[in-house]
Amino acid sequence: MSVAIVIPARFGSERLKGKPMLPIAGISLLERVWRIAKAAKGAGRVVIATEDARVVDHARSFGAEAVLTSDRCSNGTERVAEAIDAAAITEAAVINFQGDAVLTPPWILEDMIAEFASPDAFDVVTPAVRLTEAALEDLRVHKLKAPSSGTTVTFDLNRNALYFSKQIIPFVRKPGFAAVHRHIGLYGYTVAGLRRYVALPPSPLEQTEGLEQLRALENGLKVRVVIVDYRGRTHASVDTPEDIAVVEATIAREGELVGG
Repeated sequence: MSVAIVIPARFGSERLKGKPMLPIAGISLLERVWRIAKAAKGAGRVVIATEDARVVDHARSFGAEAVLTSDRCSNGTERVAEAIDAAAITEAAVINFQGDAVLTPPWILEDMIAEFASPDAFDVVTPAVRLTEAALEDLRVHKLKAPSSGTTVTFDLNRNALYFSKQIIPFVRKPGFAAVHRHIGLYGYTVAGLRRYVALPPSPLEQTEGLEQLRALENGLKVRVVIVDYRGRTHASVDTPEDIAVVEATIAREGELVGG
């Protein structure tokens, strides 16, 4: 199945105005994310979708394809859905690669793209990381301070999601049978699945847990979980001004994910 990557990049971020153009170690946030997407093998096309012409101009300055979408999109998922028509995307599937996911290794996107070759049909694909005992304990400790941080996911024997939660699931009463997996908030959709999803109203469990992926499960969409490995790289995104220093320090410590 052919796959496009769409990068939703909103200029009017409430916490960081003009976030896509903010410099991260001398290169804008948007260009860094675009470079990661371009480095991912198997993507037929990479498109930046934004509500602001300034972002379009900036994207084109470093050779990216960019399209304007409306300023009425409430989230990146809706912006990606609009971009399918705005950019005349013909691929059968799209990956929503958020414009602030600056430390996502390209092989995570490649694993998602590869899953679309599965003969078993699904509507949505999303990655998760199997937690070691040490990582699980770190998550438990962190949740004592920030209960709504970190999402876990359970899935069936074919890796189709059963549930996502801000609670740590499954509850490990007897160890050695099922691992705990931390969900990574990236999504790929068949075009048909995405169009169906954005047409649905918010669902009860989605609103209860504050997790948009539960809307898909509550309405019977099949969500495939792909298990990924960050290979020692740190996962982070830019949501606040403080995150910029954290990301720059991570790049200085671990090196660049992709070349120029």
